[in-house]
Parts: sequence; C-alpha cells; structure tokens
Amino acid sequence: MTIKTLTTASITALILGSGTAMADTWRYAFEEALDEVQGVYAQKFKEEVEANSDHEVQLFPFGTLGESDNIMEQAQSGILQFVNQSPGFTGALIPEAQVFFVPYLLPEDQDQLVSFFRNSETITDIFPELYAQQGLELLKMYPEGEVMLTTKAPVETPEDLSNVKVRVMTNPLLVESYRAFGATPTPLAWGEVYGGLQTGIIDGQENPAFFIESTRMYEVTDHITRLGHNNFTTALMANQEFFEGLDEADQQVIQAAADAAFDHIIEYQQGLTETALETIMEAKPDMTVTTLTEEQRAPFRETAADVEATFLEIGGPRAQEVLDQMKADLEAAAS
Repeated sequence: MTIKTLTTASITALILGSGTAMADTWRYAFEEALDEVQGVYAQKFKEEVEANSDHEVQLFPFGTLGESDNIMEQAQSGILQFVNQSPGFTGALIPEAQVFFVPYLLPEDQDQLVSFFRNSETITDIFPELYAQQGLELLKMYPEGEVMLTTKAPVETPEDLSNVKVRVMTNPLLVESYRAFGATPTPLAWGEVYGGLQTGIIDGQENPAFFIESTRMYEVTDHITRLGHNNFTTALMANQEFFEGLDEADQQVIQAAADAAFDHIIEYQQGLTETALETIMEAKPDMTVTTLTEEQRAPFRETAADVEATFLEIGGPRAQEVLDQMKADLEAAAS
C-alpha cells in the first residue's frame, strides 16, 4: 500500500467515524458561543456522553469551523458527527422545517411550549423522516427563547417597519414573514450583522434576549420590541451514516444525552430572558424595551394567514401534513 493510499484510508476513517473503534472522539459544532443556550446544551450533552461511555465529545462553537452553512456541509459529509442548527438554515435543505417561521404559531406560554417540544408527533415522527433524506439523524428539537426585534427607531405598528431593513437568516419563509410585517427583509451572514447595523446596511435584527445581550446588538440599536410572534427553535442532528454505524448501546447513550440536555436547557432558560433584559438596561439605560399589547399585535398577527399560505406553496411536498399535525400537537399541548 502506498503512502498516498494510507493517507486516503486514514481520512476516510476519520470522516466516516463509524463504529466504536473509530469514533473515540466525536465532533460537535453549533451556532453560538459556549456560554449561550446552544453552548450550554452542548456542554451538558458532552458531559452525559462522556459519563456514560468511553467516548470524548469535542465542541466547536460558532466561528471556529465557519458559518452555519459550513458546519451543515461538514455534518452531512461526516467530518462532524453532530451539528446543532436552527431550521432557519436547514429550511434550505428541508423546506418543511420552515413551518417554525409562521408567525404566532408557537405559543407564548412556556409550559405549553415545552409540552409541545416534548410530545409533538411532528417532531418525533415526521421530521426524522425528512431529515434522514438529507443524511441527518434528528436527535432533538428545543426552544431557545422569545424572539425580539431590535431596531434603531421604535416599532409599534407595521407602518413603523416601512423601509426598515431587518436582517433575517437566509430562509424564504422568514423573508416572507418580515415582508408581510411591512419591513424590508435583508438576508445577511451573522458575522456581518454588527457591522451592518453600524454602517446602515441594515436597520434591525431579531433574536432572543440572551443573544441580543451576549452579542451586544443593543450597542448598535436603540429599541427592543416584543412582538410575541415567535420562539427561536433549534435542533441537534447527527450524521446519519455515523449514527447508524454505531452499536445499539452507543445510540442509546447519544439519545439519552440529548434528552438530558433538553431537560437541562429548559431549566437553564427559566428567568434567562428577564436577566438578559436587565443586563442590557444596565449597560445602556436609554435603551427602550416595549412589549406590544394584544391590540397593537393584532395587525401583525393578521399577516400569519398569508405567511401560512406561502408556507404551503414553498414548504415542500409534506407541507400540508406538517402544518396540520403541528397544529394538532399545539392544540394537545394547550389542553
């Protein structure tokens, strides 16, 4: 065997990472910093895997391996064993996942929200099949927090968003949602957002409060508006070939770790939004935080039907099935 052949074989073994003998170190990338929600989830997952197996989990926070599209490609190719990514990006691969961007679909009530993510048949039965078609094993979906809009000018009505360039992820339905709100949706890589707000390329962006605080988005915007329109959703996935190549014991270790990390991150988020907003106000006392009343939200809420119709057009062959089952799951969570 030549040196070149040996090198090729070694790289193939590294990429596939199948079986216990080749997967002593499992690589896991995510879209946030270690001390943010996805990072806290990842650390708990790592802790559980390492406590219950001989394997090591190596964590790669945002930026260490590139942007979101880069880490997804690496997970699909097998360079990474695990990737944590929002449907905001996987929607390009799995159009049905865009359902999470229909505004006012997910409940604001935290108990109902958690019940939905724990028990949803959409998440446990339908989405695993759709993710598998892209070479991904869906392990867990979980919420990260209420999405808030940060802007340079106050927002109380859709008219206030006229000609306002709001940064959005590269997700067609999220673009449509902000267009329906009256804004000018502007897809932009996350690494360019802070500078884009400084220079006026964009006028606003949306994220949960903890992320607005940790990334200092409040430094380059002046107003936070709580529209009540969504909760940020994310998902942990494994490379399917890697996962299916493991023995049953290792698969159970991974699933148990994903479940334990879910329980941990739900507990971790208790009070997180309020603490983040307090920190923001301490750092920038002239920042305004406005929670729209139900009356003020009404014209925003009215756009949901149009966005939902767009989802049925662009959300893939199983869009209607996903939407119907998701509404049934949400109704069950509310009962």
